[in-house]
Amino acid sequence: MPNGDGPFLNAALICDRVLQEQDGTLSAIRIIDRIMRLVPAADSTDELEPFQQQIWLLISFKSGAARGRFQVSLQIEKPSGERGDPIRLPVHFEGEDRGVNIVLPTIFQADQEGLYWFDVSFSGERITRMPLRVLYQPQPQTGPSADA
Repeated sequence: MPNGDGPFLNAALICDRVLQEQDGTLSAIRIIDRIMRLVPAADSTDELEPFQQQIWLLISFKSGAARGRFQVSLQIEKPSGERGDPIRLPVHFEGEDRGVNIVLPTIFQADQEGLYWFDVSFSGERITRMPLRVLYQPQPQTGPSADA
């Protein structure tokens, strides 16, 4: 962070689901860094067909010396290098061991095979990147042959 006194990144995860209990405790379910797009061979093409998949983003900070209102932003970079519009999220830090958890369910839209980066910035400065690789795999036909 800019002055080294906080806030501090506690976690930055891409998950299948994030649960929040009544006491505020979080559980990150199935932390992922890749999505395998399996397509039956009969339906496959040479290129990945665009698709959507629900994912959850969990970004957690501890305040340290930070107090007050700030802005966290999230921006996706596609494998081609194209960058999407940033999502800006206001946060409020109370200080010391108090923290901020950002739990963001989102529909991830993949239209390219390869490595996507989710950049997390605090007050305009990138603090981490979360990778998500999209793989495309046509599946061979199994079972009795139609020619038999």
